[in-house]
Amino acid sequence: MEPLIEVKDICKIYNPGENEVRALDHVSLKIDKGEFVAIIGQSGSGKSTFMNMLGCLDVPTSGEYFLNGTDVSTMKDNELSVVRNKEIGFIFQGFNLISNLTALENVELPLIYRGIDRKTRRELAMEALKMVGLEKRVTHKPNEMSGGQQQRVAIARAIAAKPPLILADEPTGNLDSASSKEILGILKGLHKGGRTVILITHDNGIADQAKRVVRIMDGKIESDVINEHFQE
Repeated sequence: MEPLIEVKDICKIYNPGENEVRALDHVSLKIDKGEFVAIIGQSGSGKSTFMNMLGCLDVPTSGEYFLNGTDVSTMKDNELSVVRNKEIGFIFQGFNLISNLTALENVELPLIYRGIDRKTRRELAMEALKMVGLEKRVTHKPNEMSGGQQQRVAIARAIAAKPPLILADEPTGNLDSASSKEILGILKGLHKGGRTVILITHDNGIADQAKRVVRIMDGKIESDVINEHFQE
């Protein structure tokens, strides 16, 4: 079985020449379908650049990136946006919800861009909101919900179209510990249901929730280990 993600020897260089910065320095990584992986690193380690590569938000200076069997490393912006829309569900630290839309409308929005008809859209959005336990809050707007509930709407939005890959960037960064636990529980549940989940974090405690932990430092992968404490 080919991996969902295969990164081969990628570099990302800013300011090429004398003062160049190697944000990623010959990184290679494989992630199989259905894995739950944390990518951990401190600020400036290269983890955000790596997330941008994995999420098709940027392309490497050199090297190859295969996502679901397709080489995306040389694609143009418009091609990358098609891949992102189809293959990846994003969960961000800042929720990124639209304030004048209800929970249901926020979840439906990316489905509109995919050209999904109205009836199917509504069904997919309702199903996703149910999965995160918000079926009773579908008509609420973001300012009528707690931070934890807003992040659950953001997760529903990410999973509604059933993309093969869920990319969560510091998803608990703005939440209290009870809400953080809830969000991590949902991510674990998605993994249990067969989704591939990549969690980007700087926090060891959060990374410990994943089954595999990839540590990045100075643009290089420092370690890649299976978490022996992982509990389904």
